[in-house]
Amino acid sequence: MSRILYSGTKNASSWAFRAWLALKEQGIEFQERVVDIRRPQRFDNLARVAEFSPPGAVPVLVDGDAVIYDSLAIMEYANDLGGGSLLPADMKLRAQARSLVAWQHSGLSNLCPRLSFESSFYPDRRAMSPGEAADTKRLFDVLETTLLRSGGPFLVGDLSLADLAFVPTLIRIMSHAPNADEWPLTEAWYKLLMSRATVQEWMEEASRLPPVLLDDYRV
Repeated sequence: MSRILYSGTKNASSWAFRAWLALKEQGIEFQERVVDIRRPQRFDNLARVAEFSPPGAVPVLVDGDAVIYDSLAIMEYANDLGGGSLLPADMKLRAQARSLVAWQHSGLSNLCPRLSFESSFYPDRRAMSPGEAADTKRLFDVLETTLLRSGGPFLVGDLSLADLAFVPTLIRIMSHAPNADEWPLTEAWYKLLMSRATVQEWMEEASRLPPVLLDDYRV
């Protein structure tokens, strides 16, 4: 098969998770090559990725002579390959979905910086700090309003790239703050996403791996 996704260690690679989800949800066939991004081997492994992908990071999708090396670009490419069903046909809803994806892709990455995706799989997780709890409340307030406006069950009505982009963030937040009673629509949406076969497939494999411990988790 000429289409290859260079993914990452499944309990440590949230960006690869997003790209992988978009491809899987569209039913696109691809070969997955998992790049071990744990230390210390990550440096040599990513140096090899840099031989064909400028950022030297994962995910990377190689489709014939095309090299697509950004998770958002891969998600958009998967949407196009699958006939465009992961973005709304309505122009305004499509723009809203893209806005949510862009927020996650850029600024939202600063949310709860020490609540990494890796920490979602720790057997002993610490409580959120006051700042992390405040960041979560702000995000969940936005999500709740978005779901109320769309009428659900997903952020812009039907499943879209916006929903898939938030999956790893929801996992790391909900693993540290399971009580979401204040945001019932967001909690229902989270459970709906977690019940999808694609999400369960990734998470089952990730849960079988040894935890990737990060030094600053308890700082």
